[in-house]
Amino acid sequence: MYLYDKDASAGMDALYEQHAGAIFDYLRHRTPTRQDAEDILLDVFTAAMEDRKFAHLAEREQVSWLWRVARNKAVDAFRRLRVRQCLTLEQISEMIDDDHLLDPERAALQLDYVAQVQQLMTHLSPLQQEIIQLRFGYELRCPEIAQVLGKREQAIYTALSRALNLLRSVHTRQ
Repeated sequence: MYLYDKDASAGMDALYEQHAGAIFDYLRHRTPTRQDAEDILLDVFTAAMEDRKFAHLAEREQVSWLWRVARNKAVDAFRRLRVRQCLTLEQISEMIDDDHLLDPERAALQLDYVAQVQQLMTHLSPLQQEIIQLRFGYELRCPEIAQVLGKREQAIYTALSRALNLLRSVHTRQ
């Protein structure tokens, strides 16, 4: 097991502060329970601390490494559970902020919007869905998405463009 020195530990603390929330959100939408997402997030950062090469990567590479490991661990957890991904009532309630809970009409409109987006996303391949979610849901840029998914940047740009065009054409037909 590799242990960080004090400087590296401070860097890991900063990485955690900056990126743990977004990675947790990503994991939360891919795991059945909040506890599973928390466990995987802990595994991701533990793996980073144990990896001898991690501390020597540039910050951008470290962030991509964290996202890639989080994605792989979520996929592994999904395969172990062999359950179909769906939103639980707990997940839906977490998506709606307190302001929407005070206004039932706005809450209903928000749920309707989420359902429409989910319906449109079914027209995309799983890879395109993940690219769209990483780009717009987690605000990662195409080079970061490429590193997370282990694809070339140009492939991500092309897949994103095609996915947006497909969504646009499906939406205008409806």
